[in-house]
Amino acid sequence: MAKLPEYVQGQGFVAEVKRIDRRKTADIRIEDGSVSVVVPKNLELARIQNLLKDKRKWIKEKIQLHQESNPITNKKFVSGEAFSYLGKNYRLKVIKSPYQPVKLVRGYLEVCVPEGSAKPHVVRNALIRWYKHHAEVKLAEKVDRYAPLVGVKPAGVGVKSFKSRWGSCTAKGKLEFNWQVLMAPNRIVEYVVIHELCYLIRHDHSPEFWREVERMLPDYLKHREWLRNNAGLLQV
Repeated sequence: MAKLPEYVQGQGFVAEVKRIDRRKTADIRIEDGSVSVVVPKNLELARIQNLLKDKRKWIKEKIQLHQESNPITNKKFVSGEAFSYLGKNYRLKVIKSPYQPVKLVRGYLEVCVPEGSAKPHVVRNALIRWYKHHAEVKLAEKVDRYAPLVGVKPAGVGVKSFKSRWGSCTAKGKLEFNWQVLMAPNRIVEYVVIHELCYLIRHDHSPEFWREVERMLPDYLKHREWLRNNAGLLQV
């Protein structure tokens, strides 16, 4: 059973705590405007809180820079708005309470944020965390399902933030996927997974490569066209 994420409430932000075996130092990271702190496995919570407090000014400056360079979409991140997960829309429900990871409950994406911190970027970052965690699980499951059918063994599976692609295959054979693809219908997600798996046979877009994709998905052209036409909708 996967361990539940651990979070620490800061002033104007929420940091995800990532405890790593054999790590000796703490490292604060900011990606997509979200804060995470990578620490030794048994580091006391009080020390993590003090670290975030000491670096509060730097963290807020980094968050502000991200917001300025990546303006929030036309979403307002308030209760009632719809967000897609595997092609199905779910309504957002913002609840004023101590911070908790987003939950999908009875057709609603519930975001719990403390009173006074229900700002668009805080709610948005909570949603992004939820999508990323689910992407890590769902995409790994799909790779495990389709890799034997394609006839390949990837070196690993990861989730990243890409600006203009849905996935990539490294020279060492690791597959990396854009977490935002999880907003697309399930069949589109499967197309992206199969597309990247086929790179392990032909690392190009030659006719041979597309024949491998077509062998797995005879109607792949339809899925490729869907992505081209709807990429702009797959945003948080």
